[in-house]
Amino acid sequence: MHKSLDLAYQDPLFIVVNKPSGLLAAPGKGLDKLDSVTERVRALFPEAPAYSAVHRLDMDTSGLMLLALSKEVHRALSIQFQEREVSKKYIALIDGIVEENEGKIELPFRLDVDNRPHQIYDEEHGKMGTTLWQVIERVDGVTRIQFTPITGRTHQLRIHSAHEKGLGLPIIGDPLYGTGTGPGKMKLHATMLEFTHPETDERLVINSEPNW
Repeated sequence: MHKSLDLAYQDPLFIVVNKPSGLLAAPGKGLDKLDSVTERVRALFPEAPAYSAVHRLDMDTSGLMLLALSKEVHRALSIQFQEREVSKKYIALIDGIVEENEGKIELPFRLDVDNRPHQIYDEEHGKMGTTLWQVIERVDGVTRIQFTPITGRTHQLRIHSAHEKGLGLPIIGDPLYGTGTGPGKMKLHATMLEFTHPETDERLVINSEPNW
């Protein structure tokens, strides 16, 4: 029996999956980390390449993830990501009240090699990450925010939320940079993905609302 996938969009060339929080984007090391979006895609679409993911979401992040069903399409879509021709939006619940209504965060950060997979702020050796943000609502000590990442760095939105030079408040349920206690609880959702169809050149906009 195949483990399920929530398909937000299906095309002969690619699919967009609505990934649940707590599921790996691609297999990790060890049998216990084999279950992932790409493995489930191969079970449903045996013709898909071994590595079908065009981009990744953190295990704890939910939402839209684009996967190619051939190597040629994977190459074409990957170029769009490299050239920053893809637009993405995320919705997050922030653990606290963000006073300002919108802004832009630019912070340099890098992998903490002594504490993987944490990323740390580093003005000298870090690479710049840029995020636009906008408050949607504030309710009961929680701020719902829309993030528009300009760059696509590892843990970018999570660091930009939690770091004192960013919002200074972590995403609810974040086990690395906040007070999250386990996988599947972080309130960060990839809500919009906009890219160009590799064959028709049509601009596609896929949306997915979080269930919280």
